[in-house]
Amino acid sequence: MVFEVIPAVDMRGGKCVQLVQGVPGSEIVSLDDPVEVALDWVRKGAKTLHLVDLDGAIEGERKNSPIIEKIVSACREKGVRIQVGGGIRSFEDAASLLELGVSRVILGTAALQNPELVKQLSSAFGNERVTVALDAKNGKISIKGWTEECAQTPVEMGRKFEKLGSGSLLFTNIDTEGLMQGVNPVPTKELVESVSVPVIASGGVSSLQDLQVLKKTGAAGVVVGSALYTGRFTLEEAIETILHD
Repeated sequence: MVFEVIPAVDMRGGKCVQLVQGVPGSEIVSLDDPVEVALDWVRKGAKTLHLVDLDGAIEGERKNSPIIEKIVSACREKGVRIQVGGGIRSFEDAASLLELGVSRVILGTAALQNPELVKQLSSAFGNERVTVALDAKNGKISIKGWTEECAQTPVEMGRKFEKLGSGSLLFTNIDTEGLMQGVNPVPTKELVESVSVPVIASGGVSSLQDLQVLKKTGAAGVVVGSALYTGRFTLEEAIETILHD
């Protein structure tokens, strides 16, 4: 399995932003044109892009849909995979994105509140096009833009959603997300070893060494945001590092 570095394009209010631990108003980067940002990552070697509608995740309204549509359209002919999350609350929301040409939809709050949605989507579109996001804080699952905590652990939820038809899992360690202080590989490794579907890691990457650490957990890839946007390393350096690790 090839370990992949996946640049994040997080959108809020029509701009590309990076939030610290998902807190509105904590932007450390704000760029005007998410479409150009996305295409720049493709030019630099990205094979998959991770798009997040933060307005959707935080407020439940997918305000950045027109931008997502432009990115999908621009990347389709380049063979770049697009995974999208944020505010996908219903079968219709997910179906509209998948029919648009999105490679994978990422379900967070909706999956945890309505697990049958995962089953319905995987039956209709194939499990490889359905990803469940497991965001954890202090070892417990968080939902609703990281504003509410659940009792379940990532391992418990990962096993559950694998059985329901999720073709992959996106695991974010909120404890390290956006802080640029390095990764804690232990929770990711625990999840990887508990399920048979691919796990994509997220949260806290601040150095090329962090990429090497996460690769050793057995994860299928890692979503990287702040480290790329603040120049800790380039996407080219990241790709080169994991190829020769």
